[in-house]
Amino acid sequence: MTDSASSRPTLAYLGPIGTFTEQAVLSEPDLAEMDLQRFGSIVEVLRAVENSAVDYGFAAIENMIEGAVNATIDTLAFDLDLLIQREVVMNVNLNLLVQPGVAIDDIEHVRSIPVAYAQCRRYLADNLSKAAIEATNSTADAARELSESGRTDTAAIAPRRSAEVYGLEILAADIEDHSENQTRFVLVSRDGITPATGHDKTSIVIYQRADEPGSLVAILSEFAARNINLTKLESRPTRRGLGDYCFLIDCEGHIADQLVGDALRNIQMKHGRVKFLGSYPSAYGTAEEQKSNRAGIAEGDDWLADLRSQIR
Repeated sequence: MTDSASSRPTLAYLGPIGTFTEQAVLSEPDLAEMDLQRFGSIVEVLRAVENSAVDYGFAAIENMIEGAVNATIDTLAFDLDLLIQREVVMNVNLNLLVQPGVAIDDIEHVRSIPVAYAQCRRYLADNLSKAAIEATNSTADAARELSESGRTDTAAIAPRRSAEVYGLEILAADIEDHSENQTRFVLVSRDGITPATGHDKTSIVIYQRADEPGSLVAILSEFAARNINLTKLESRPTRRGLGDYCFLIDCEGHIADQLVGDALRNIQMKHGRVKFLGSYPSAYGTAEEQKSNRAGIAEGDDWLADLRSQIR
């Protein structure tokens, strides 16, 4: 925590030096000026915020190839009560790093964070099908451990920056399965909802009251009836039993918007418990596109207002 108003806010992120998370933090000038503190895992980052050890946490939450970063999603959904303040989207390129002079035929082990090597399945199947795939806490951690070990039978999947920091060679560059690869990161804090900007996103988790036919349709109809666009819908096991799932939803708009507020209120009243994860500026689309999606609702409001004005 900060000791005084003049102190810099503290921000936790996934280390060590050279992670994609660090690159994303440094891409935001105001975040880069904070007192940056590295932690060994995403869960540690988020718990540091919950425990008031830091003011903010910054973590990857989604990759366009692999999907959700479960460590972040599950910790926010089930374990901690934190609020998303911002999202940052960054292009990601993955590289196969080795000790100088190592050839691909020498590699018997490939190490990285699971969400990273999952983005390189095709390359690994085509070029390193016999190598053992091993998990680390971060991409940079894989590079750091490889550098310190001196092993010539192991490769790390990591950013180009990690090769520079830890004195490794890039044996193969841009090995992800798709040429366009982006990761979404979120900034979280203990409290406070970011003010509406007109171009926002709201994230929630919905725990159904009853798993019965039509329950998901009923939830989604609350958004459809109000022309609220969903940008993400994902189910996650609730950990209460096999077949028991909750729904993670991102939608356009802010909790301060009447339509979004009405939709979430109705879901809370009729369909299940809503855990609010935050309303924050959206990194996708434009404010004009969001307004266009609501055009029909605005026309309906005008029509209704005209009729009500005739009441005597």
